[in-house]
Amino acid sequence: MSVCETEGLVKHRPLGSSTRTADTLTLLSYPGFRDELKMNVNQHTPLAAPYGQPQPGYVQPGYAPLDGGYPTSYMPYHGPAPAYQHGAPQQGPARGPPSSAPPPVATGQPYNQYNQSQGDMQNGPPPMTQEPPRPAASQPYNSGAATLPGHQPSYPQHYGHPSTMQQVTNQMTGMQINSGPPTAAGPGYAPPYSSQPPVSSAYSAAPPPSYTQAPPPAVSSGSVQMAPPSVPPASQQQYYGGPPPQAFNPSLPPTTSQQQFTSAPPTSCQQPLPPSSYSSPMPPPSQAPPPLVSQPQQPFPPPQPAYSSAPPPPDSQAAFTSGPPPGAQVSFPPRAPPPSSLAGSFPPPGPPPSSAPSSQYPGSISPHQRPLPSHPSPYHSGPPPPRAQMPPTSMAQSNHLPPGPQGQQQPPLQPGMSAGYPAQQNGAFGQVRGPQPGYAGPYPGQPNYGAPAPAAPAQKRLDPDAIPSPIQVIEDDKAKVNEPFTTGVRGQAPPLVTTSFQVKDQGNASPRFVRCTAYNMPCTSDMAKQSQVPLAAVIKPLATLPPDEAPPYLVDHGESGPIRCNRCKAYMCPYMQFIEGGRRFQCAFCSCVTEVPPHYFQHLDHTGKRVDCYERPELSLGSYEFLATVDYCKNNKLPQPPAFIFLIDVSYNAVKSGLVSIVCQELKILLDNLPRENPEADSVVRVGFVTYNKVLHFYNVKASLAQPQMLVVSDVADMFVPLLDGFLVNVAESRLVIESLLDQIPEMFADTRETETVFGPVIQAGLEALKAADCAGKLFVFHTSLPIAEAPGKLKNREDKKLVGTDKEKSLFQPQVSFYNTLAKECVAQGCCVDLFLFPNQYVDIATLGVVPVSTGGSVYKYTYFQAQSDQERFLNDLRRDVQKPVGFDAVMRVRTSTGIRATDFYGSFFMSNTTDVELAGLDCDKAVTVEFKHDDKLSEETGALMQCAVLYTTCSGQRRLRVHNMAVNCCSQLADLYRNCETDTIINFLSKYALRGILNNHTKAVRDTLINQCAQILACYRKNCASPSSAGQLILPECMKLLPVYLNCVLKSDVLLPGADISLDDRAYLRQLISCMDVSDTHVFFYPRLLPLMKLEGDSLPVAVRASEERLSKGGVYLMETGLHLFLWVGASVQQELLLNIFGTPSFSQIDSAMTNLPVLDNPFSKRLRELIDSFRAQRSRYMKLMVVKQEDRAELVFKHFLVEDKSSSGGASYVDFLCHMHKEIRQLLS
Repeated sequence: MSVCETEGLVKHRPLGSSTRTADTLTLLSYPGFRDELKMNVNQHTPLAAPYGQPQPGYVQPGYAPLDGGYPTSYMPYHGPAPAYQHGAPQQGPARGPPSSAPPPVATGQPYNQYNQSQGDMQNGPPPMTQEPPRPAASQPYNSGAATLPGHQPSYPQHYGHPSTMQQVTNQMTGMQINSGPPTAAGPGYAPPYSSQPPVSSAYSAAPPPSYTQAPPPAVSSGSVQMAPPSVPPASQQQYYGGPPPQAFNPSLPPTTSQQQFTSAPPTSCQQPLPPSSYSSPMPPPSQAPPPLVSQPQQPFPPPQPAYSSAPPPPDSQAAFTSGPPPGAQVSFPPRAPPPSSLAGSFPPPGPPPSSAPSSQYPGSISPHQRPLPSHPSPYHSGPPPPRAQMPPTSMAQSNHLPPGPQGQQQPPLQPGMSAGYPAQQNGAFGQVRGPQPGYAGPYPGQPNYGAPAPAAPAQKRLDPDAIPSPIQVIEDDKAKVNEPFTTGVRGQAPPLVTTSFQVKDQGNASPRFVRCTAYNMPCTSDMAKQSQVPLAAVIKPLATLPPDEAPPYLVDHGESGPIRCNRCKAYMCPYMQFIEGGRRFQCAFCSCVTEVPPHYFQHLDHTGKRVDCYERPELSLGSYEFLATVDYCKNNKLPQPPAFIFLIDVSYNAVKSGLVSIVCQELKILLDNLPRENPEADSVVRVGFVTYNKVLHFYNVKASLAQPQMLVVSDVADMFVPLLDGFLVNVAESRLVIESLLDQIPEMFADTRETETVFGPVIQAGLEALKAADCAGKLFVFHTSLPIAEAPGKLKNREDKKLVGTDKEKSLFQPQVSFYNTLAKECVAQGCCVDLFLFPNQYVDIATLGVVPVSTGGSVYKYTYFQAQSDQERFLNDLRRDVQKPVGFDAVMRVRTSTGIRATDFYGSFFMSNTTDVELAGLDCDKAVTVEFKHDDKLSEETGALMQCAVLYTTCSGQRRLRVHNMAVNCCSQLADLYRNCETDTIINFLSKYALRGILNNHTKAVRDTLINQCAQILACYRKNCASPSSAGQLILPECMKLLPVYLNCVLKSDVLLPGADISLDDRAYLRQLISCMDVSDTHVFFYPRLLPLMKLEGDSLPVAVRASEERLSKGGVYLMETGLHLFLWVGASVQQELLLNIFGTPSFSQIDSAMTNLPVLDNPFSKRLRELIDSFRAQRSRYMKLMVVKQEDRAELVFKHFLVEDKSSSGGASYVDFLCHMHKEIRQLLS
């Protein structure tokens, strides 16, 4: 029977029809409380280099001429480079760098926090509309253009090379106090010629400390000198077996290794600015220096990387010698650009376009020049359409070439290299590069090919274990927790999110519901502004609790409803003070006195407490619920139970990928698992079904029908629901009809040829159905492509890689039409929450499609290149959890505070129609809201500061409730108290959300600079006001913030703020929306992944994690990495057969199937324990983490290495060591 699909006309169609401390370099560790971490960076001052000569260990060929600010060209890679490769010496005075065009001037960015007026009550990150008075400290790491003459290879090089630990070390150890006058280009640089007037230096080095050997600070009497570092195991030298060195070929130019920090052109006034003296030359192992203070302290040897697989090299290799640098003056001549026609080279440098950004860190490729993507990504699920070899990865990738033959030995150590670390570029392969052809003899540390090497001084290497380790902090915190955390003490910081602990509620909300950035707030706004520590709380109102903790008690006060303050409307809580024998209470938030209703009256005991205090949850607990009366309901009538509507895309892509049949089969099972209050009873949630492509098909599944009926609405411009009775039904009553429908849908559309879809009308249809049923609910939309069909909300493809890195980039994160903002507002008013499951094969504009889910408190799930075989498990697990998890509807959240502070900013997935009410059409157990507080008056140390978060919502059974969380924190007038009670993980959660909101209106570089500035200000304020006096060469970090630099660097390097060449705009928009509603534990593992060695799995205890750096991986090891979105199982090339048999059931490394997404079920204890471990990791996260097996030297390893966040990233992000040096320089500039 044909169906008349005229404008809005609907006819019934029978379904059968087939229409088809300063832990620094002086590690202070003493019993008791370590208040700060001091990094002593001047234990040794070498002889000064002659004027204009590079410092030993600091000059790298990366300091190339800055011809207009373009990044370096990518040269062929010949294997590990030695730490130093100087150009030819040249005669005459040192000059500034050559410029073929005026270099970019350090102009003020419009996004900065330093020119706030004094009267501005501001703490935390500032508004993003101000100009910096201090450009020098907030300028980018500017990547200069290094171009080399000579023959270029005919194959393109996609990436440059990350620096080795050796080079990092050389750079750091080179940062010594320079007693001679430095060059204009900055110390340690060999200045090239300049034909242009100099401009201000981007990151000038910090001023010199007043003395070289830092005496122990007064406070840190337990300071001990660091014991000498032990040399790492030989296995690390052979970490990746590269081919042996071959004869030097003079026709191939050496590649420039990527510099750690590049400098913009030097300042014209040649003021002496020695480098940041962050170096710690270590004494030889045989001569450990005596402790500085004569206390009975043991030396603190640095922990070795876990699980080494070979003995350490002999001591002789570890002995460090030092000699003065040679006296010859060295400077770089300008280098000729490569011919632009040669493969693998970028166009010769010229003046940059005015809008081109300078990358944040060296080595970052400008967006216009980024190489083509070539590697699979964990954000993508399956292989792409046949046209491409592999999907574009949405990961930045490590700088690696394909591996060489396995089993070959690492090249021998070159003269001048420390034995401690192999001469490798973060694990890259190939022959060691020789000097540039035609250049003069060897410089210190440069291998001299064909001539006897002079006795170059061995470099002292910085032990990476001497800088603060996230793993150490996490393990120390776990060791401290041996009893339940009680919340009765005001201002007590809870254990870290990485620690497993039990909570006993004694008057403050559990840290599972509320975590604060500071548990000791500054009393005044001036103090808050001075410290720049953000004052914020991350609130997860419906968080699920572990089985051994009771859920919040439900309090029913009958028809009169909850007891509240008359003036500020705060709810009764443990902080209210009862007076006049219990007849009145004084509000703790606004001090107003309110009468106690007669039915609530109770006498007071001799301490002034009510005698029934401990019998009433609202008087003794931090979290509880009130049963809301009809006054708290919309239109003053009790709500209906909510409804779930499933809207399934049945266009060609959805049917061919198998998606439609997978969804229909799964829904038959899921209907038995709809959310319910009482596990024993049936769920009262009603369900409805819609399919769509260019038109919408509604289904009547009334229980009295023998077969479901389809109704088609083709007038998508004016959407309406063609039936009321029979669309939303109870599952138990209509089960047979529903199952019949779900069986028939895949068959009905099996032969569809319709490729276009609509999206706006789909959400409108669900919204209209909920309005007609007068209930709240949730829409589950399964969608595959950009909605280009003619309809409201039609979109066009606006993906333009040329805009990435320009001022127009921010527009790509904003919705391209306002239609969805208006639609989102209507959805929130009705209590209609939208969860969007996306299955794109190309750009779908998540920044626009995600507006409705994000504004309604919903979620976006993305499965790029969806393939039934490999992605079905992840999708179905996500769908099951999404349907079953506890959720509230039609929610309103308000945060009240005591006098002196107020909530000013909110971050998360919600809608706000005024400045105080956070409106959520849906609020589930995974969603967190981050709230920022500002001062509006002084706080008192006696009373502290109070906050109360109240959430009014409808349960899945249709009951209206109020959930209340209370939190009291201390207040302080001393900055030291503030810094003693901060929580870094929560600060990072806040800063990441602040930054990701910032990119909607600001250049990403300006956002990164603001984060760096704020972090530097936080640490500089501590150094200036709280730390004991010490050498400026020491980096001093507060004990509870010593991980702020490493975590902040992870945020700065994240794919949203510093994308690799191959991360798509959709991926960035998706991650931006995802992070906005993460809680603290989610952001922690997302920014700093957990990496566990699996060589020994014994008992129930987890192995201790290792740091996220490639040098921590042993070739004979197996490691499990968790990022919150992905699981990687990395297998080293030399793993023992027994381990491979236990895990994979195969004795051979080459036989491991890297395409597997689940480990084989083997009958041995190791296999069982490992699978339990993976299951427990997945159970802790809100998204199902697909397992990816990564074999060492395999192609997929580039994706894995992207998450080794302590290393330099291929997108230009600095390594942890580099960033710590940079932060030290920023802090010193602020202090000077």
